[in-house]
Amino acid sequence: DRKSSLPRPVKELKGFRKISLVPGETKTVSFTISADALSFYDPQKHGWEAEPGKFDAILASSSADIRGKVSFVLQ
Repeated sequence: DRKSSLPRPVKELKGFRKISLVPGETKTVSFTISADALSFYDPQKHGWEAEPGKFDAILASSSADIRGKVSFVLQ
C-alpha cells in the first residue's frame, strides 16, 4: 500500500514465476494477488488487516533489476 497506517517494508515478494524468453519474444503473464497476501498484522486491532488503497506490482528479474510496474487498487 502506498500509504499504510503502519510502517511497512518498501518491497515485499507476493508472487513469483520464472519465465524464459528468447531475444525478441514476448509473453503475457498473469498473477492473482489476494487480499490475504496484502494483509498485515495490526497489534492495536489484534488482527490481520488488508487496507484499501493503491498498490504497485513490480516486474523484475531481481530486486535490483526492475523491468516494469503495474498499479492496482484494493477496495
